[in-house]
Amino acid sequence: MRLRFVGSDSKDGNCPSVYETDRDTVVVQGWKVADGDAAWGDVRFLDPNETLVEIPRALLKHFPKE
Repeated sequence: MRLRFVGSDSKDGNCPSVYETDRDTVVVQGWKVADGDAAWGDVRFLDPNETLVEIPRALLKHFPKE
């Protein structure tokens, strides 16, 4: 999979960021949600190969509109 940088609101080059892939998907770079940060009982259908990533709402402006 190849990533193409779409945007970030970071001023120093750190996360969070948004990328598009060559597989017609989007990848987000953000803060890993730790066990103490979320009510994991509220999460549905989380497979063992998945995780939760938190991003600021302002980053959503970088998603392409369709």
